[in-house]
Amino acid sequence: MVLTKEELIASLQNEVRILLHLAGKVDRSQVDYRPTPTQRSILDLLQYLAIMGPTLIAVLRKGPADRAAFSAMWSPAEAAAKAMNFDQAVAAIEKQSGEYARLLSEWTEADFRADVDMFGRISSRGSLLVNLVLAGHAAYRTQLFCYLKSCGRDELNTMNLWAGMDGPA
Repeated sequence: MVLTKEELIASLQNEVRILLHLAGKVDRSQVDYRPTPTQRSILDLLQYLAIMGPTLIAVLRKGPADRAAFSAMWSPAEAAAKAMNFDQAVAAIEKQSGEYARLLSEWTEADFRADVDMFGRISSRGSLLVNLVLAGHAAYRTQLFCYLKSCGRDELNTMNLWAGMDGPA
């Protein structure tokens, strides 16, 4: 694997840290903001992020996932997430730092290298972890950042998005 297990866990934990930083910038009066009627709101996005990584890791750990098997694991998690308010979603995201370490600590190199069929496409579990979970975090935190900017948070800049800290304007 290009990343060691420890590096992957650290990268996922960093994503959680950055996401929590951005979530802390949300004005509670704007949690229902969505750029267009068919896009997720800020709350919808955080609810999704509350389950996305851990649920995908569980699916990948289990093995082959046709749509029915995927839905059997995803749907209960999604229903639970949709019932979360803002604070509950953020609290669930906060727990992911430890959860990623716990979920991935048991994986062996063979587990990461093992192929899995995800909806008719065969890839290694490690590749899917990077392309779905790690990249998913980066994509969705960028979406949250853009939502914040659209809501008037003009003081936010590249440091907030990529370093998870306030920086000079």
